[in-house]
Amino acid sequence: MDKVFIKGLSIQTTIGFFEWEKHIKQTLVIDLTLGWDIKPAAVNDELAKTLDYSSISVEIEKFANNNPVDLLETLAERMAEFLMAKYSIPWLALKIGKPGAVYNAQTVGVEIERGKQL
Repeated sequence: MDKVFIKGLSIQTTIGFFEWEKHIKQTLVIDLTLGWDIKPAAVNDELAKTLDYSSISVEIEKFANNNPVDLLETLAERMAEFLMAKYSIPWLALKIGKPGAVYNAQTVGVEIERGKQL
């Protein structure tokens, strides 16, 4: 399976369990790998036949800000469902890091895979 990826996408959003976290924006860093057949796009050099990672990056930040949640786990599940449905993606791997959440760790987070690799 071919893959399209976005690595190190930094977004600002509201997320967290504690009350004070519901009133601030925090940085999340997202790595996303999308299963996709890139051959049709490559044949005639057509953007319309591939995944537009620029558009997907914008959609990720919009989704996170329009759907605030307490847990990274919830955001990961909902974001995976949203991306797979919107772009007809058969498989994805999504990693969301929350740098600074634990003072002596570079980052903490979750990583999930959903769908089937073709």
